[in-house]
Amino acid sequence: MSLTSPRRSGLTDQVIAQLRNQITSGEWPVGSRIPTEPELVEQLGVARNTVREAVRALAHNGLLDIRQGSGTYVVATSELAGVMHRRFAEASPRHIAEVRSTLESSAARLAAERRTDKDLGQLETLLARRDEAWQAGDAEQFVAADSTFHLAVVAASHNEVLIELYADLGDLLRDWLRDDVGHELGPENAMDHARMVAAIRAGDGEAAAAEAASYPFMCLRHPAAAGG
Repeated sequence: MSLTSPRRSGLTDQVIAQLRNQITSGEWPVGSRIPTEPELVEQLGVARNTVREAVRALAHNGLLDIRQGSGTYVVATSELAGVMHRRFAEASPRHIAEVRSTLESSAARLAAERRTDKDLGQLETLLARRDEAWQAGDAEQFVAADSTFHLAVVAASHNEVLIELYADLGDLLRDWLRDDVGHELGPENAMDHARMVAAIRAGDGEAAAAEAASYPFMCLRHPAAAGG
C-alpha cells in the first residue's frame, strides 16, 4: 500500500489517517520501524512539521514509539491496544496468565462448537508453523507463530467481541511470551498444542477448554517455557 499526497485542508488529520491505515492494515506490522521523517515528507508531499505532528499524535495514542537515535516503531495496532499495552505492561505475570487462561479457554470451547473446515485447516497449518519455528530455534519467529496460532483459535470461536478484545491484547501478550521464551529454545520446555487442536476438531469443548486454560500457567512454572 503506497502513501498518497493529501489534500491541503486538514493536512495533519489526513496524514494521521494515512499512517494509522498503514498500521492497521498490516503494512507496518508491530515491531517494525516506520519510514524516516524525510522519507515520509517525500512520499506524502507535505511539510516536515505536518509529518512530525502526525507521528507525535500517533505516539501519544499509543500506536507508535519514538526512540531517539533509533527511529519510530509500531507498538500497537489500535488506540485501544496501545492503551492496554501502556496500562498493563507492568502487570503481574500471574494476572496476565489468569486473563489469558480465561479468554483462551472460552474461545477454545466455542471453537470446538463452531469451527468450520476452513478454521481447522488454518489451525493445522499454523500449528505446524509453530512447531517448525520451535525446532529452528528462532525465538522471535516462534513468538510470532505462537501468537498467530492462538489468535486463530480465538477466531474459530466466531465471536466478534472476543476476537477484537483478544486482538487488542495481542501486543501485550506477545511481550509477555517474548520474556518467557528468552533467547534460547530448549527441547525440554517445548509445549505441545496438538491435543487442543484435536479436541477442537472432535467438537469436544470441555477438553479444548481444559487444554487452553492450562497453557499460560505451565509457562509460569517454567521460566524459559515455550509459551502457550
